[in-house]
Amino acid sequence: MSTKSSSARTTVEQQPFVIPDLTVKDLLSAIPAHCHKRSAFRSSLYILMDVVIIGGFYKLTRFLDPLIAPEYVELPHPHLYPAARFALWALYSFFVGLFATGLWVIAHECGHQAFSESKTVNNAVGWVLHSALGVPYHAWRITHAKHHASTGHMTQDQVFVPKTRSELGLPPFDPSKEDLAGSSVSEEVQRELWEALGDSPIGAIYGSLRYLVGGWPAYLICNASGQSRYPKDTSHFSPSAVMFRPDQRGQIIISNVGIMLWMGAIIMAISQWGFFEVFRVYLIPYLWVNHWLVLITFLQHTDPILPHYRASEFTFPRGALSTLDRSLLGDLGSFMGWLGAFATHGISETHVAHHVCSKIPHYHAWEASDALRKRLAQHGIKLEGRPGGWAEVYRVFRECKFVEDEGDIVFYKNAYGLAATKPVFTDNTASDSGIEIMDKDA
Repeated sequence: MSTKSSSARTTVEQQPFVIPDLTVKDLLSAIPAHCHKRSAFRSSLYILMDVVIIGGFYKLTRFLDPLIAPEYVELPHPHLYPAARFALWALYSFFVGLFATGLWVIAHECGHQAFSESKTVNNAVGWVLHSALGVPYHAWRITHAKHHASTGHMTQDQVFVPKTRSELGLPPFDPSKEDLAGSSVSEEVQRELWEALGDSPIGAIYGSLRYLVGGWPAYLICNASGQSRYPKDTSHFSPSAVMFRPDQRGQIIISNVGIMLWMGAIIMAISQWGFFEVFRVYLIPYLWVNHWLVLITFLQHTDPILPHYRASEFTFPRGALSTLDRSLLGDLGSFMGWLGAFATHGISETHVAHHVCSKIPHYHAWEASDALRKRLAQHGIKLEGRPGGWAEVYRVFRECKFVEDEGDIVFYKNAYGLAATKPVFTDNTASDSGIEIMDKDA
């Protein structure tokens, strides 16, 4: 987004986003048929792999911990011994949390019926894995399915729904001082918006950290960042919550039983081994899982280049293609990018294909993604974002502040009311084989 400033107004050159005009058949036909095959045995091997790797980190840490002592290693200061043990357990929690996120991803696939051909097997495995990670399996499965059906829909999507100008209590839109698309805004309006929203680096860091640490439980408990039309007391733990049908209430109770067993197991473990031991062995990695979940999904669905739709312009293909593939930890180098993808089964790197067809298991999603990208490229669509990491969360958190109350296709604006992206449409009347795009107002 290049910027031009005059004495009283700032104008930006917005990058185009091609609004898809594709059918579900167009998208699914690009994916090889064998990518839809599900195998309970093959999927189970990935659970085994994750558990073995997590167990290996635990055993290695237990082995190394007593060796950090004067009789085994000489350090220049006594205080370095507890510091080294702290660093060891910090590394343990980081890696265990990353690979436990892989288990979370497999449970997520169970919710999409992508683990096996059997619905009973899928729900049983998903309930066990998600309960062990503090997730109400059926409650989340139900709302997550609604998210997939209405991704990017301003009034039907379930999570990462942008706040509008009016919801944030910002100064009303003034067409004499700014344009609706966010390409030109007066300095007066920029100042008013910035004062109302704030855009300091410290504020962005604090907001990002709070979101990463507490965003997931806040969403489950009180619908934080969820659909604003739901009542304020909306909770995934309430069988009578508005997002559940009456016939689904039994499943919500089953989910809550899993959470009660999980909490009971933690309490028993604390009584047996003490809080500190449970804290460093399980609770800190658990917080890392929550962190990765929020980081991955936030960046999949939030970016200045992604559109959100109101009812008149929404279709399922448009919603599915309002997401991004990103290389998790790829901003830290190729090895960390590989590690992020390996540990989390490519959930960040193959997300667009997952939204096109959520029953594709992760071990086929790579091939499906490659095929889908080729089809989308023929229509001028590229949905690969910057690598996913903490720096990217900070950037997106600063750039994505609000959307307008008006408009059927909206993009995020920053704290100055400027939008980086504009919608363009394919010209289906073109007579040659190239892709021509045009502004909607052209």
